Amino acid sequence: MKRVIVDPVTRIEGHLRLEVEVDEGTGKVNDALSSGTAWRGIETIVKNRDPRDVWAYVQRICGVCTTAHALASVRAVEDALDIKIPKNANYIRNIMAAALTVQDHIVHFYHLHALDWVSPIEALQADPAATAALQETVLKTYTLPVKGPDGYEYSAYPKEFPKATAAYYKDIQAKVKQLADTNQLGIFAANWWDHPAYKILPPEVHLMAVAHYLNMLDKQREIVIPHVIFGGKNPHPHYIVGGMTCAISMDDMNAPVNSQRLAAVETAIALGRDAANLFYIPDALAIAHIHAQKGSAVDGGGLAKVRVLGFGSYPDEPVASHKDFAAAALIRCDGVVENFGSGVNGAEYIQLAGQDFEDSDVVVEGAKHSWYKNDDSLHPWDGETDPNYTGDKNGNKEKWEALDKDKKYSWVKTPKWRGKVCEVGPLARYIIVYTKVKKGVMQPNWAEQIMIDQIEAVSKVLGLAPEKWLPSTAGRTVARALDCQLNAIIEKYFFDKLVKNIGAGDTNIANTLKWDPSSWSDGEYKGVGLYEAPRGALSHWIVIKDKKVKNYQAVVPTTWNACPRDDEAGQGAYELSMMDTHLEVPDKPLEIVRAIRSFDPCLACAAHVYDSKKKTLSMFNTDPYIGSGKV
Repeated sequence: MKRVIVDPVTRIEGHLRLEVEVDEGTGKVNDALSSGTAWRGIETIVKNRDPRDVWAYVQRICGVCTTAHALASVRAVEDALDIKIPKNANYIRNIMAAALTVQDHIVHFYHLHALDWVSPIEALQADPAATAALQETVLKTYTLPVKGPDGYEYSAYPKEFPKATAAYYKDIQAKVKQLADTNQLGIFAANWWDHPAYKILPPEVHLMAVAHYLNMLDKQREIVIPHVIFGGKNPHPHYIVGGMTCAISMDDMNAPVNSQRLAAVETAIALGRDAANLFYIPDALAIAHIHAQKGSAVDGGGLAKVRVLGFGSYPDEPVASHKDFAAAALIRCDGVVENFGSGVNGAEYIQLAGQDFEDSDVVVEGAKHSWYKNDDSLHPWDGETDPNYTGDKNGNKEKWEALDKDKKYSWVKTPKWRGKVCEVGPLARYIIVYTKVKKGVMQPNWAEQIMIDQIEAVSKVLGLAPEKWLPSTAGRTVARALDCQLNAIIEKYFFDKLVKNIGAGDTNIANTLKWDPSSWSDGEYKGVGLYEAPRGALSHWIVIKDKKVKNYQAVVPTTWNACPRDDEAGQGAYELSMMDTHLEVPDKPLEIVRAIRSFDPCLACAAHVYDSKKKTLSMFNTDPYIGSGKV
């Protein structure tokens, strides 16, 4: 038995260590550990602060999905104070959320995850003319036309077709060769390029993907223009408890939202749609199809076969309470699906009702194997975030000794639904909606029908049933591409609703009736903000007392997926996905990092905050070689 350690895992957000025990003879992974190696600490920083300001702090949980945390935070405060936002604010928030999802998925695939499937070194062996021909074939074979709401199919904007000439690909190949010959590959340098898994794809696919990597470096920036227009900037766009801060006027060209800026938003939406339809979908499907033909597309499912969870996504119209969130959601992926790996007929759907979020028997976070003082499984409203590093301090800062699975081994907590661990993310959303529709639990609306059509189309392309390809590393990768395409459509849907509502004379952007804390009655308020972020089910939990934050907890998608094992519930999604993955070359565990990166990990980073006078507000030392505690 061989112990293989990957530390740090590169091409992710944050810090992650992986350990697996693998049988060198068979390549079977017998055990796996996932350790988040940095502490977030934001929950401690926002205590005793004005609830109206918290969204600005919690955005700093991540430098990538900033608007996701801001949105969940304002929803939590609005939920606690029973604030219903105006229609325009709801539409704008949904546009911004969809824009984030489109951009986030594209960046993840092309700039982080694609290199687990394609190699710039293999691209050097490609025939540029054959690559150009392949580009045309891929567009014809793997494009997924979908029918959106009325008016979606028409666009006055030019299509951003991928370039497909021999000269273009020859030029790309020459640039890659120059970098390789001069040892300047940058992020392309640190990988196992000689791994046999890279030989599964033809060289022309590798060259095409490298070209698209370069294409998306420029395009992804323009996709989030809605954040700049509606939120003032990106990253860290502005929100406000009660709505949005962007005044609307079709007559004032200096107004934050006017006809000219709405046109810029629509242009960005069209670009995101083309990037999803003409680049992302064909590329992801071509890679998955070739791997399916080679019999290497069903590893890495792990927990997805057993249990997935979602909250519901995109309230079609404003709601004031988390109890109404799922009913108002455009994507009703609310609940849990168990045993999808046995097929949809053997799967079970369990609804996650609004009142369940208030029940400590339904949603908790445990810390038995996490570096915190309190081991108990606590409801997020009662959650504690007191760091207490107790891991092994042997070795040096460059190399830790092996983690002890029987003790604490991660800064990530373990969220649980009814005492069980769950996988979340785009894959979970698709499994839940598909199961609900196929078992007759709900009749799909236009958006959910797109999801069903996407799944069935991909099943035909791959020649595999949904329960075979969806819960896998390849399925997780494809589901993210499908989610990108869907969100590009949703973004246009809410943009059209916004324009129509403004055209009807409604320019209201914020409900300020409860903005002043003097309007709040004395006592304690509790709220939860729910959101299906790009990486899955996100919830922010707040307790307000004496008009200040008494407690705050953020249960993020990566917490669900990257959690350490639970003594009763078993192992989390990361660990089980690694155990469900065969290693061809144990010393070069490409397959396990590919499986992990299919989740788009976003390990929350540590945060140190200062006031304007450079005075430290809250700082915790979590260096394992020094100890932990407040300084």
